[in-house]
Amino acid sequence: MFELENVIFSADGNLILKGITLSIKHGEIFVIMGLSGAGKSTILRLLNGLIRPDSGRILVDGTDISRASEKELRVIRRKVGMVFQSAALFDSLTVAENVGFAWRNDKVSKKELAERVKEALALVGLADVEDKMPADLSGGMKKRVGLARAIAMRPQAILYDEPTSGLDPMTSNTILSLIKDLNQRLQVTSVVVTHDLAGAFKIADRVALLHEGEIVFVGTAAEMERASIPLVKSFLAGGQAEQGGY
Repeated sequence: MFELENVIFSADGNLILKGITLSIKHGEIFVIMGLSGAGKSTILRLLNGLIRPDSGRILVDGTDISRASEKELRVIRRKVGMVFQSAALFDSLTVAENVGFAWRNDKVSKKELAERVKEALALVGLADVEDKMPADLSGGMKKRVGLARAIAMRPQAILYDEPTSGLDPMTSNTILSLIKDLNQRLQVTSVVVTHDLAGAFKIADRVALLHEGEIVFVGTAAEMERASIPLVKSFLAGGQAEQGGY
């Protein structure tokens, strides 16, 4: 679904990614971990075409987006839903308007749009909240609405940026279970950036560990636990990655 080939990216004079090469398969849950500043969230933004690499290629479902036009990117973004760390809901819009936001300029009838919104909210376990405002929702509910907005696009892949940050353990577990359930039910590819090591191991088909802009490990959770690489062992001993950064 995604391929990065020798991707280099810098920002504000800092080299963030140092020649990343990575392949993410159709249908898998791929988790990206690393300390603050390692480049985790940068990879998500590159995969969605929100930023461009300095060099290298990024393929989404076989299409190179690293040099694509804005028109071509709009088509690709229909295939890739994004769930932001803060949920990124519009405070002045209702839940229904937030979920259906991507379709606002499309030739979709009000009835069809309402059905898509209701279907997406049902998939994330929310019902009868269409008319509520974001201020009326808990942190966990806001995360679910952000996820409903992503799946309302009927994407082939969903990108998650720190989906459990700021949530209590019980709500975090609920969100992680939802990610795994939706990955199977919708047959999508899921790419998850998270600081939650235990949660990552619960849902991941494969895990990548970034360190200072370079990939030091890719494999299953079990393979990661058995790895003799010093950086991997040090990361696991720390219990979890720091939040924030690039």
